Formats: sequence, C-alpha cells, structure tokens
Amino acid sequence: MTAATADVAEHLRVFLAFDYGTKRVGCAVGNRLLRTATPQRSAVCADEARWAWVAARIHEWCPDALVVGVPFHPDGAAHDNTRRARGFAEQLRNRYRLPVFEADERYTTTEALSQGATDLDSAAAAIFLEQFLRGLP
Repeated sequence: MTAATADVAEHLRVFLAFDYGTKRVGCAVGNRLLRTATPQRSAVCADEARWAWVAARIHEWCPDALVVGVPFHPDGAAHDNTRRARGFAEQLRNRYRLPVFEADERYTTTEALSQGATDLDSAAAAIFLEQFLRGLP
C-alpha cells in the first residue's frame, strides 16, 4: 500500500480516471472489487468543452472518486505537465466535490503503445487506474 492509497476510504468503490493533456484527455472507469479498469473514449477538446465532456463522464458513471494521472520525469522530478495535471485535479475537486486522488502515470503511455492500444490516452488511464486500484487495501 502506498501513501497515495492509504487514505482511500473503503466505501469508495467506483473510480473514474483521467489522463490529462492540453489537447486530449483520456478516461477509464474501474472498480475496487475487481481491481480492473476499462478505457473509455478520449476527448479532443479544451477549455469549457473539456469540462462539458468531463461532466458527461461523471454523470454517466456516477463515480465515488476520481483519479488523475500525474506525469513525472523518469527520476521522479516534476515538470510543467506535472503542474498542469495537478491543477486539473484541483479543478476537479472544486467543481465536483468528489475525492480526487493522484496516480503516477510514468511509462503508462509506453505500456499502452506496447499493448497495441489505438487510444493511447484512455489506455494509459486504464493502466494507471488499475495500478492505483491494486494498491488499495
């Protein structure tokens, strides 16, 4: 169990994950019971169109909590996209009043590519969501 998953309440069952990007946002849904995640269709949108798309996914899946992939350099150092993803996570918290957790998304796009995924952003979201779910007690 990691520090990121140690404080996840047991009643949180359905998780919606977002792989944030400035041009595209990947999405996956998963559940605590099976500890699996399924990629959903990514969105190519920005600004308010992005928020309408996010709201539609939240309405569709009624998640108990959200997970945002946060990128880091291979050595764990933060960079500009780290800050952007964390800002997106904070906006999710403020807009939807749901618990929002962060997941390390290093190498998930590479893994999705090696698995032959066609929608890399959502496949990456499913990968880091499954890693997150496996870390839950």
